[in-house]
Amino acid sequence: MTKRIGFIGLGLMGKPMARNLMKSGFDLIVHNRSRAAVDQLVSEGADPADSPKEAAAAADVIITMLPEDSHVTEVVTAADGVTESIRPDSVLVDMSTISPTTTRKLAKMVAARGAHMLDAPVSGGVEAATEASLTIMVGGKAEIFERVLPVFQKLGKNINHIGDHGAGQVTKAANQIIVGLTIQAVAEALIFAKKSGVDPLKVRRAIMGGYAQSRVLELHGQRMLDRNFQPGGKVRSHRKDLEIVLSVAKEMGICLPGTAMMSQLFNAVVAHDGSDWDHSAIVTVLESMSDVNVCPQ
Repeated sequence: MTKRIGFIGLGLMGKPMARNLMKSGFDLIVHNRSRAAVDQLVSEGADPADSPKEAAAAADVIITMLPEDSHVTEVVTAADGVTESIRPDSVLVDMSTISPTTTRKLAKMVAARGAHMLDAPVSGGVEAATEASLTIMVGGKAEIFERVLPVFQKLGKNINHIGDHGAGQVTKAANQIIVGLTIQAVAEALIFAKKSGVDPLKVRRAIMGGYAQSRVLELHGQRMLDRNFQPGGKVRSHRKDLEIVLSVAKEMGICLPGTAMMSQLFNAVVAHDGSDWDHSAIVTVLESMSDVNVCPQ
């Protein structure tokens, strides 16, 4: 039974996730590179850890929620990292989005310490993290998934065990392909409407009831019209996710032309200082190509 959780990584997603676990009655020990987020959660009842090693030593389950492969690898393998103190039969749950190749390497290192690992990336953005309604895609041993399921149920609604180590990350990569290409499709549709002299707001409203209906059309289509690019999912994060997809695709020798184009469009947003914008800001690059602005005048 999970009694104490170490939570490492208190960014846009991690902090509300950690808060939901505390609200559900779990004891938390938290660590983050910057101290402000730690202090905030400590004021709400968590215990602080000065290092990943300290967080892991005191926990039955250790959750990492970090931006990139290199960050996860450092937190797990450094001299003050998780594997220096992880207890036998405890569980490391990486909820970051990283390469399945990295995940499998880390799982072997954790197993060498007599512990277990699950890769459990999430989808849904900050809103779902705050509302504990994340989609959680899990790779690892089925019996370990069942052990940690009560923790996942306090963080998300759509929780699926996919397969062995790395399967969760493969699923998240597939998710990011679909989300990215759908964002592009919505942006192009609104641009097409505006350039044709038809109100894109009315077009969006009309097609919300047809086969084009999607969460992306509902939420990100509205963001595009409102010019609201405060991040739910940052351009830099989605760009990184697609780079993972394309790297793995290259290893496997498969062609993903739509994903490659979307990656280049994100590069263009970054070139316009949009790294920290919401990923719906892809519309700005496509607008510039067509000399049109979908925002209602």
